[in-house]
Amino acid sequence: MMKIERFEDIEAWKKARELVAAIYRITEESQFSRDYGLRDQIRRSAVSIMSNIAEGFSRQTNKEFIQFLFIAKGSASELQSQLYIALDLGYVSESKFQEIYDLATDALKLISGLIRHLKNAAKR
Repeated sequence: MMKIERFEDIEAWKKARELVAAIYRITEESQFSRDYGLRDQIRRSAVSIMSNIAEGFSRQTNKEFIQFLFIAKGSASELQSQLYIALDLGYVSESKFQEIYDLATDALKLISGLIRHLKNAAKR
């Protein structure tokens, strides 16, 4: 396994970055761009995933890193819930919803895997 020296090396962070870009793109479109409350909240959720991974990594202890990763997971689930609102209001198509929902799911899986890895490392 490769040694992670910077938060930019973390696959979960890379996936979260991809997710942020996707969220910003869809929230710039038509009706979504005018729903300031939902637009801003879903953007904050996406940014929170990426930011908490980076901040947790910088804390330098596995215990604190894991804590921030759990916050990132919560933000990813929050984003998925907000995507349903966007879908129900017709702000995103079913295919765009699924594409972004899947990105969030991928981020969640990567974050969960990193948590497991860090917990196992602590046991050793």
